[in-house]
Amino acid sequence: MLNSLINRTLLKKLLVQAKGPALDRLLRNDAKAIAGIYYRIFHSPKPFIPGKSKIQYAGRYFDREELGNLTDATLDFWLTSGRFEKEFAEKLSDFLGIKYAITTNSGSSANLLAISALTSPKLGHRRLIKGDEIITLAAGFPTTVTPIVQNGLIPVFVDVELGTYNAKIAEIAKAITGKTKAIFMAHTLGIPFEVDKVRQIADKHNLWLIEDNCDALGAKYKGKYTGTFGHMATLSFYPAHHITTGEGGAVITNDPKLKTIISSFRDWGRDCWCDPGCDNSCGNRFKWQLGKLPYAYDHKYTYSHLGYNLKMTDMQAAIGVAQIKKLASFIKSRRHNWDKLYQIFKPYSRFFILPECPKNAEASPFGFVLTLKDGIPFTREDIVNYLENNGIQTRMVFAGNIIRQSMMDGVKHKVSGNLKNTDKVMTSTFWVGVYPGITDKMMVYIKQKVAEFINKYK
Repeated sequence: MLNSLINRTLLKKLLVQAKGPALDRLLRNDAKAIAGIYYRIFHSPKPFIPGKSKIQYAGRYFDREELGNLTDATLDFWLTSGRFEKEFAEKLSDFLGIKYAITTNSGSSANLLAISALTSPKLGHRRLIKGDEIITLAAGFPTTVTPIVQNGLIPVFVDVELGTYNAKIAEIAKAITGKTKAIFMAHTLGIPFEVDKVRQIADKHNLWLIEDNCDALGAKYKGKYTGTFGHMATLSFYPAHHITTGEGGAVITNDPKLKTIISSFRDWGRDCWCDPGCDNSCGNRFKWQLGKLPYAYDHKYTYSHLGYNLKMTDMQAAIGVAQIKKLASFIKSRRHNWDKLYQIFKPYSRFFILPECPKNAEASPFGFVLTLKDGIPFTREDIVNYLENNGIQTRMVFAGNIIRQSMMDGVKHKVSGNLKNTDKVMTSTFWVGVYPGITDKMMVYIKQKVAEFINKYK
C-alpha cells in the first residue's frame, strides 16, 4: 500500500500500533511496489528503432520481480550468504537434477574452486600435485586456463572442430600421458561437446572430468543436462549469461566429499561447514582434535586448505531466485533466435562455416558462431566493422588461440598435435547474440544488413 509511505500520519500510527512482523511485511511490500514502478519507468525495454537502436550481443534480461527481490534482500541488510542464497542454490540443483550447487561470486571463481578442490590432501592418491597435466582447449576463455596455472599444473592444449568449436575427441586420447590427471573443457558457446565419449576416456584413464558449463546452462546431451556428466561443473551468472545475478557463479557436483572440499576452499579454507551466522551444526564444535591444534580448539577457526573468501552475497542470490524461474523460457528464446540467425546466414553458406550441434545434443546457445571460409572476397574485419557500424554488436570466440595471448608468455604449457583450427578461429571466427532481449523485429533488421553486406561481394 503506497499510501502508507506517502501519508506520514498513518506511518506514525503504524509504528506505534503495528510493530513487528505485520509492519515489516507491509513496508517490504510497499518498497517492492515502488521498485516495480521504478522498473516500469526506468528499466522496461525501449522500442527498437532500426538504424538507431543498438542490438547488443548479450545483456541483463529482467523485470520488476528481480528488482523486488533485490529490494527485499537489501532490507534484510544480511550482507553475505543468507536465506536467498540457500533458496537459489536449492532451485539451481533442482533444475539440473544434481545434489549440490555451491554458489560463488563469479564463474571464474567457480573454475578456481573446481581446480583447487582437486589439489586437496583429503583426496589421497587422486590429489593433483604440481606438475600434473590437465587437458583443455586453447580456443576458449582465459579463466578456464588460469586456475590450472595458478595451482602449479600444466595445461595441455588440443585442437577444436570448426562448427562446434569443441575438442577433437581423438586428440584428447592422444594427449594423455603418465602425468595427465584431468580434463577440463567448456561446452563452447552453449554447444555441448560429446560428453559421454569424453567421460569414457576419463574413466578409462582414471582422470577427473570437469565441465566448464558457464556458457551452456540448460544445454542437453542425450536428454541429460550438460554439467551433470563430469565429477564437477562450473557455471557463470555474469550479465551476459543465461541467467544473471550480476557477478556470480556456482560449482555443481553429486560427490559429497567434493562438495565439502569446494565449500572449504570457498569459505577461507576452513574445516567447519556451518553456514554464516550459524554455530555448532555438527554438535562437536569444541570436541575435535585436528592437525597439530590443541584438543577442543574451536572448529569454526580450524583450516584444512589454503582457501579464499569467494561467497555469493544474498543480494546477488535474490536476483538469481527470480531469474531461475524464467530459465526455461530464456533457453527457448535463445534457441529461437539461434534458429532465426541460421536461416539468415544459410543462403550465404559459400562464405561461412555455419555452427553445428552434435547428434543427440540440444544447444543452449550463448551466441551464433560463424567462421569465414578460405578464399572469400572479404575479411572478418570487413563484416564485423560493417555490423558494428550498423549497431549490431559482435564478439570473438574469447581468447582465440590463447597461447598467442601475452598472458601465456613464459607460462609452462604443452600442445598436443597442432592447433590449426584454433588458429583459424583466431583469425576468421566471430559471433552475434541470441539472448532473449533480441526480438524478431531486430532479426528482420539483421537480415537486411547481412544481405546488404553480402550483395557487395556477389
